[in-house]
Amino acid sequence: MSFETILKMTLATAGYVLVTGLLWFFWMKKKKHNRKDQILVGLVFGACSVAANHFGIVQGSFLILNVRDIGPLSAGLFFSPVSGIIAGLIGGIERYLAAEIWGIGSFTKVACSMSTCLAGLLAAFLNKKIHQGKRPSMPLSFFIGAVTEVFHMYAVIFTNRDNISIAYYIVRSVALPMILFTAFGLAFCSGVIMRLSHETSDLGLRVPEEKIPITVLFQRALLVVTIGLFVFNFIVSYNTNTRMVAESAESELQSICLQKSYIYESTHNLDALKKNLNESDEASISAMLIDIDTGEIVAGGDSLTEYVVFDANDREVLRNCADSEAVHIEFESVGDIEFLCCASSISGQYYLICLREMFSVYLIRDSQMYENTLSDILLFTVMYMLVVMLADRLVVRNLHRVNKSLHKITGGDLNEVVWVHTCKEFTDLSEDINRTVTALRGYIDEAEQRMKNELKLAATIQEASLPQNFDLPAKNIDIHALMTPAKEVGGDFYDFFYVGVDCLCLVIADVSGKGVPASLFMMRAKTAIKNYTRSGMSPAEVLSKVNHTLCEGNDAEMFVTVWLGILNLKTGQMQCANAGHEYPVLMRADGNYELLKDRHGLVLAAMNGIKFPEYEIQMNPGDRIFVYTDGVPEAINEKEEAYGTDRLVSRLNRVKNYPQDYILKEILQDIRNFAGTAEQFDDITMMGLTYKDTVG
Repeated sequence: MSFETILKMTLATAGYVLVTGLLWFFWMKKKKHNRKDQILVGLVFGACSVAANHFGIVQGSFLILNVRDIGPLSAGLFFSPVSGIIAGLIGGIERYLAAEIWGIGSFTKVACSMSTCLAGLLAAFLNKKIHQGKRPSMPLSFFIGAVTEVFHMYAVIFTNRDNISIAYYIVRSVALPMILFTAFGLAFCSGVIMRLSHETSDLGLRVPEEKIPITVLFQRALLVVTIGLFVFNFIVSYNTNTRMVAESAESELQSICLQKSYIYESTHNLDALKKNLNESDEASISAMLIDIDTGEIVAGGDSLTEYVVFDANDREVLRNCADSEAVHIEFESVGDIEFLCCASSISGQYYLICLREMFSVYLIRDSQMYENTLSDILLFTVMYMLVVMLADRLVVRNLHRVNKSLHKITGGDLNEVVWVHTCKEFTDLSEDINRTVTALRGYIDEAEQRMKNELKLAATIQEASLPQNFDLPAKNIDIHALMTPAKEVGGDFYDFFYVGVDCLCLVIADVSGKGVPASLFMMRAKTAIKNYTRSGMSPAEVLSKVNHTLCEGNDAEMFVTVWLGILNLKTGQMQCANAGHEYPVLMRADGNYELLKDRHGLVLAAMNGIKFPEYEIQMNPGDRIFVYTDGVPEAINEKEEAYGTDRLVSRLNRVKNYPQDYILKEILQDIRNFAGTAEQFDDITMMGLTYKDTVG
């Protein structure tokens, strides 16, 4: 090929790549594409195929070189089956009309038109059935483009049996460049699309083997085996055909030489032999009579007499091979042309020589090999595709079905049943997985039941650790409390107990976290608070001591908020301290419930050596105090709205004149009504006290 031809083919291929990139840039902006989009893409690529028809390298009545088939292949493989079919029909029909109207490539019009139409159908089939809407990789696109042009070449030979020599000439001239340009063009189109889509190559060259899909591994191995078989078959066929055509030519040459020799031997008339040689019309075989002493051709020879001169060395070669089987020789006077020669001595002076150029012998072999190679490529490609489809249908799809069920099972759906009964192996696999899941479900149910029983026991123990008897000896107070954990056991707690004879300690606390860890930390905090309070310390001192205790060994980095008050039942004075807890709600006898924004200290177990502020509340007859944990104001409903302290205070004022047990139940019910179907995510704990009168 000339530089101009290569440049022209390169520009045409680059044009296809550019058009593919531009169309894909707009194509990928839409998630769904309607039939109008698909038709438009088909029309654009069809127009590109028409342009390629007229941009091709034309020689006489033969359209020698073009890349027309990239259009329907790109449309069908990368965009949609409909686009590929439309582009193929446009390109194929226009190719036929171009031959009929303008005489462009009229010799191959049927083969070329059919190939372009079938390229669109092939791309549509691969998109729909093989790749299932996925875009082929660059290597696979190269392979598809190459095989399409192989079929194109085979169609040229198959549809021109009556002019097989011209068909072989066309195929020899255009096969390699058209196959390479179409293959590379389609591969570059795939690369541009992958680049624009920010995808990586699926060759698996840089991917660990355990992450490569089985389809890629199988196709790769099958492709290597297929190519290996094709190469082996080609080598065997080539050697066999070479030997067969050589033996056939040798036999034919010896037969003609014997026939000519018999004419002289039967008549001993040299003139009769010369006449026969001059009138001989054997195709591709030159029979001649030469003077072995001078090298002069005295009869026959056909066109060889114009340039063959038998010098002394040539004549010596002829003497050595005379009256033997046909041999391969080269004459120094001719050059590097190899002949098949059969020589016979007619008399001491004259030799009968029959020659045939080996080029004409190997031309038969090459013609046969072209056709056989093209047909073998198509055959192996069809076999490859069938095996891939069969493996995908029988193995890969079923593996995906099994994996889909396993994904649900590992996601927690133990009621999922694997049901792939397409063959014995997958039936056994499905049943084994189902039996394993059934056994696992049994173990899990057993463990869950055991855990429920243990949590139920823990909840019972926790509930027993909280005061449940609200009928205290002191008749001048009304106290009540309740706790509703978010889980089986909670981290909130309340407590009230006598400190000496005349003082009552009130405690409400909230441990970080929920569940069993929070409940264990809660028990530790509750015990420490009670012990230090009964030792006679003030609320601030108690919190400091408890903070120091809880900081030791707090590897889980948990903390607890605490409100603590010590009420003198005789005087109504209450000493209080707050370690990061919610504000208490205080109601005077002649007023409403209001938030008491007391001074806060840091939460317990956050940092050692912390001092806590202390303050005093004077409780008068009829005064009430309400303390709670953050599970009350932070309760949410379906709209993710918080219950809030404003709503809490408002609700308290509606029921402010009722006993404390009624008030707490009303608040809890109001929270539940507010939350609706929303799940409780935090413990809810409340405690209320009414100071009725001083003790004289």
